[in-house]
Amino acid sequence: MTALTSTATITATAPAPTTTEKTGARTDEAAALIGDARERIDTLDDRIIGLVQERMAVSAVIQEARISSGGRRVNLAREMEVLGHYRDALGKPGTALAMTMLELCRGRV
Repeated sequence: MTALTSTATITATAPAPTTTEKTGARTDEAAALIGDARERIDTLDDRIIGLVQERMAVSAVIQEARISSGGRRVNLAREMEVLGHYRDALGKPGTALAMTMLELCRGRV
């Protein structure tokens, strides 16, 4: 007769962090508010990413048309307009954001 042996592996896991621990809030009410707001931010971030990807695609169309007509890939005067637009709307950090946007949209052709 064959004896079957079974070994159970027990792994210790840390308890899941509480809502207040995840948010850094000191009350359940504040944690709930923060949790809801973070969900909204995640939704907004998804939309922003989608818009950036759409902008990248449109920029590629523009660059391709400009290059195929004998022009340069980048139009520096237009980039200065974009930088100014972001700076005017968002202040100095807007300029850095615009630079990142322009970098993402360059050279995809």
